[in-house]
Amino acid sequence: MDNEVLEVLHRRVSLRTYDSRPVTEEELDTILEAAMQAPTAGNQMLYSVIVIRDPQKKELLSKSCDNQPFIAKAPVLLLFAADQHKWFEYYQKNGVREYCEAHKEQGFSFEAPQESDLLLACEDALIAAQNAVIAGESLGIGSCYIGDIVENYEYHQKLFRLPKYVFPIALLCMGHYREDHKRVHPKRFDKKFVVFDEEYRRLTDEEYREMFASQESLYRENNPYGADNYAQMFYARKTGAAFSKEMARSVRVALKEWSGKIL
Repeated sequence: MDNEVLEVLHRRVSLRTYDSRPVTEEELDTILEAAMQAPTAGNQMLYSVIVIRDPQKKELLSKSCDNQPFIAKAPVLLLFAADQHKWFEYYQKNGVREYCEAHKEQGFSFEAPQESDLLLACEDALIAAQNAVIAGESLGIGSCYIGDIVENYEYHQKLFRLPKYVFPIALLCMGHYREDHKRVHPKRFDKKFVVFDEEYRRLTDEEYREMFASQESLYRENNPYGADNYAQMFYARKTGAAFSKEMARSVRVALKEWSGKIL
């Protein structure tokens, strides 16, 4: 089966080099309108989008997001933030605290957003971000997700003046493809290792060998990590690396705000 939407989905690659053409206001508005049509929990739209064009701010982000210079060269950046601030400010402006106090016998208490609220808002924000990605791709505008925006929470909070209960979950670099851009599609894991019927299925040793065969071909004995195999090498480069530890620290700091404490 094939159609225009499926063609866009299969054509898209992460784009880190951009044509000199700007993303026009019309194109950006089209992308943002598409993002806002994304599915959302209870129609709450638990996210905010910050459009970033300022060269100085892009340069700062290229350093704070794990030193990736191409971020500064993208024509436009879209920061998608999980946002419970607006709803809770709305609650407070409309007497929800007082309502909860008057209805304690019914089990109500006015509580700060909790960890579950953060996850729900992250879902909303990421679904909207992916709508933006696909809308952009359909217009010939490529994108690259920057997960490192999760790092350095305090710095990004100050840089974007983020109030409580707002967490930057995804940064998108967006720009036009160059005419000579060669799309390289990394090989994905086979569907049988990802999609299960009815319940989770643990893989066998043989299946793990088959699943990672392509990745393991990238292992080099003279790697800078002193790793004896691909799993060790990848862990040293990604999972156990300094930026991953900073990401974990940053998220722990942010989670202190999403405590569910009585307000």
